[in-house]
Amino acid sequence: MLPRIEPRNPTTFDEEIIRCDEPEIFTALSDPERLKRIRQEFEEGFELLEQVGPAVCIFGSARTDQAVREYALARSVAHFIGDAGYAVITGGGPGTMEAANRGAQDAGARSVGLNIELPHEQGLNQYVDIGKQFHYFFVRKLMFVRYSWSFVVFPGGFGTLDELFEVLTLVQTDKARPHPVVLVGSEYWLGLLDWMKVNLLEAGRIGAGDFDLFRLVDEPDDIVAAATSGLPNLPYGLS
Repeated sequence: MLPRIEPRNPTTFDEEIIRCDEPEIFTALSDPERLKRIRQEFEEGFELLEQVGPAVCIFGSARTDQAVREYALARSVAHFIGDAGYAVITGGGPGTMEAANRGAQDAGARSVGLNIELPHEQGLNQYVDIGKQFHYFFVRKLMFVRYSWSFVVFPGGFGTLDELFEVLTLVQTDKARPHPVVLVGSEYWLGLLDWMKVNLLEAGRIGAGDFDLFRLVDEPDDIVAAATSGLPNLPYGLS
């Protein structure tokens, strides 16, 4: 018999709408009020991001320390992407996201942060020029896919993996146009990719072409080249 989960007060708007079988979700807001709030968040996101222009999204851990190579690499890659004329979009938080926003600012490119309301870890970093706080993960995720031309994915936790596999799923199922998806760091990703080859590809759970939806790279020049491959050449300073 499963243990009973004791009800508790929600700490974010998302939690308040996704829980089930708890009476307090019916008293906090009416469904029409929830839908109005969700629609408003979509509209505000569309209005904000329409001004950004061509952009590359960089995902990664909020827990990356400034002292590690990964932070410096994300900052450097974002700088090069900004130099190529693209804006940089991140989740707006600390760690790798901060490094990428910082690199965009270094290059004079537009530095965008799409933050999410969380009870811990997350707050808009100081290197964001264009930022928005989202209450709902699903609204924020749509903004990443709608306004990013490609994705660079650094090592991260559950959130980073969620963002990666959502993008791959949308592209695989033709729900989103093809995007370059770049995985950074062989040491981090190879174990997962080996598992995917055996348990997904060889087992017939994905097709051979699905393994071509992403590239694994390590060096800054290769990361930038892979992220901008197939994208239009932009004049320097367009961003």
